[in-house]
Amino acid sequence: MFQKSLFLKKNEHLCQQKKMKDMENTSIINGRRIASDRIAELGENEIFVFGSNIHGAHGGGAARYAHQKFGAEWGVGEGLTGRTYALPTMEGDASLKQAVEHFIACAKAHPEFTFLVTAVGCGIAGYTPDEVAPLFREAASLENVYLPLVFWEVL
Repeated sequence: MFQKSLFLKKNEHLCQQKKMKDMENTSIINGRRIASDRIAELGENEIFVFGSNIHGAHGGGAARYAHQKFGAEWGVGEGLTGRTYALPTMEGDASLKQAVEHFIACAKAHPEFTFLVTAVGCGIAGYTPDEVAPLFREAASLENVYLPLVFWEVL
């Protein structure tokens, strides 16, 4: 009996820790769904959205992290892969705009997932939040999409 009680308490504690980890990845402030800029672990049904190149060569930045930590497949440059969504950012403005449209369609088609968007395009690709954030205006209204604070500051 004592062991069972101890097991239940330990299990309850682990569940609370997991809930806290899930909460650390997101916050809601003034109606803005904000993705953390430091995502170490993913909660259940969370998807790490990162900037990639169309060839899926995940060699640096968030792409490398996505590959090493969350299963982004080498060679997949756009779409769902592992527990991630690869969004190509290196091929120019028109391509980036189209890639964000594809992402928004995916997020609408998969309400069971929570998409945690990093500051895609604002690292190695060389864009600024002022250039990229407006592309996510429609995504900002989706309940299952969390954007980085730097995007919300522009929107």
